[in-house]
Amino acid sequence: MNAMKNVPKVHMASPMLAGILYASIWLALGAILLSSMLRWGSMQETQLPLYSLIVHGCASLAGGFVSGRRSGMRGWYYGGMLGIAYGLLILLVSFLSTNTGISGRTFTMLVETLLCGAFGGMIGVNTKRS
Repeated sequence: MNAMKNVPKVHMASPMLAGILYASIWLALGAILLSSMLRWGSMQETQLPLYSLIVHGCASLAGGFVSGRRSGMRGWYYGGMLGIAYGLLILLVSFLSTNTGISGRTFTMLVETLLCGAFGGMIGVNTKRS
């Protein structure tokens, strides 16, 4: 038991990097949930774009929360920047993997991740312990 006390905690200095990590974890969990709902649930593939927007919004909200909490100030700014970075990262991955172009849905996703990230950052900065 004494050896467990001496294990150092990992601390990320950058609030943005920590937020992207947490947003990626939420995205992975959302993708697993959507895949399970498609395979074993009654969800149709035509419903997938709506649910994927919900997953992206939740992931951006969680990442913005972590980013704002770790920054300790200007949560809306750090959360919004995280939302934009997350949205651009998702666009880059989707373009490289499936050669997806830019459309109205792309703009909707970018605005959604910006707003959800900024909102999460505002909540996160206000939960910072003094």
